[in-house]
Amino acid sequence: MAAFESLSNRLQNVFSKLKGKGKVSEDDVNEAMREVRLALLEADVNFKVVKDFIAKVKERAIGLEVSKSFTPGMVVIDIVNKELTELMGGTQSKLAKANKPPTVVMMAGLQGAGKTTTTGKLAKLLQKGNHKPLLIACDIYRPAAIKQLQVLGEQIKAPVFSLGDQTSPVEIARAGLQHAKENGNDYVIIDTAGRLHIDEELMEELKQIHQATKPDEVLLVVDAMTGQDAVNVAKSFHEQLELTGVVLTKLDGDTRGGAALSVKAVTGCPIKFAAMGEKIDSLEPFHPERMASRILGMGDMLSLIEKAQSNIDAEKAKEMERKMRTAEFTFDDFLEQMEQVRNLGPLDQIMDMLPGMNKMKGMKDLKVDEKQIGRVEAIVRSMTKEEKQKPELLNHSRRKRVAAGSGTTIVEVNRLIKQFDDMKKMMKQFSSMMGPKGPKGKKGLKGLLGKNMKFPF
Repeated sequence: MAAFESLSNRLQNVFSKLKGKGKVSEDDVNEAMREVRLALLEADVNFKVVKDFIAKVKERAIGLEVSKSFTPGMVVIDIVNKELTELMGGTQSKLAKANKPPTVVMMAGLQGAGKTTTTGKLAKLLQKGNHKPLLIACDIYRPAAIKQLQVLGEQIKAPVFSLGDQTSPVEIARAGLQHAKENGNDYVIIDTAGRLHIDEELMEELKQIHQATKPDEVLLVVDAMTGQDAVNVAKSFHEQLELTGVVLTKLDGDTRGGAALSVKAVTGCPIKFAAMGEKIDSLEPFHPERMASRILGMGDMLSLIEKAQSNIDAEKAKEMERKMRTAEFTFDDFLEQMEQVRNLGPLDQIMDMLPGMNKMKGMKDLKVDEKQIGRVEAIVRSMTKEEKQKPELLNHSRRKRVAAGSGTTIVEVNRLIKQFDDMKKMMKQFSSMMGPKGPKGKKGLKGLLGKNMKFPF
């Protein structure tokens, strides 16, 4: 994940030095902590937060835990992992639920932080949990804010309540809440106005909406790319509005990521959600322990597994596995497989969740080109049903026809067919190697993945 890339790389370098040591002295710990401190400051983490963090880690690392351990380097990393998790809130902080519906969620934030879009994304996330959210358009100042919310509502099929831009936001909020009660909506999300900076007028209006609707959640939407400013904004809003949580947007941007690490410590408000992209379903519950693990290069397998479970059809996956094992894998299966993988979201984000991915040579620069995937799909779709089932039928004239039909070149068609053959061979080898007794040595696997194994996209 780009937000923490440089921090992640720096921390992993510090720890790889520690890992190999049989003994870790106080000097080693101090040296490592000095580098961790610099890495955090460079990532734009609040100065006081860094100071407290380092003090806590040092205290635990120089204490008994490390000296008694067989793998002192690993213990230090574990301590950093735990403290990093604590720093971001310890455990996942879930969205509140009112005893008597509807649960009212009020969205606040500066202009440009992505408040309206996040309102739509949150509604989409609630729908996945079988809830019926109602969106209320209370931003009457920004031209097109109401329209934007209505378009988002249409996109996800969620109702949007609006009284235009001539009624006061407080009235709109009140009427919207009444509408939700009458129409069985169990969540109400209020999209409020933002300004370019915090001013009294804006705060007064937000306080009035707060009084009128008594929200169960007041979520501040913050742009993670604004670094320290994001934390200062959160602090000011919290002092005046009493936030219940923060939503970080643009966390996939190329930022230093410090905001995510400082918000909870500075405001005491948990980060409840993070948006990892533009798509309407890119809002995810924020898990401090998974984020810490990702920053330290241990990957985030749990999120990946959850993603896979909600997007991949288990029966199809089983059948696919059988076909690969028996080398019955056809181009039809290949297309289906690509479709399933695509459902998981952008491939480079999936790669980021795998442990150690950024350490593997070549994997770091593996930018998955979505256009290239499109070309591969076009080639396969230009084959006849028969050709997909039996790629060996593809002689030169057929390949020429496929290239013309898919708008690609014969070179690209040849390359794809070769990669497909290699993949089938590899699958066959792999299944014989995995055999009934499990994998036969690392050597086999290494030879298998060899130099020539390339992704077809």
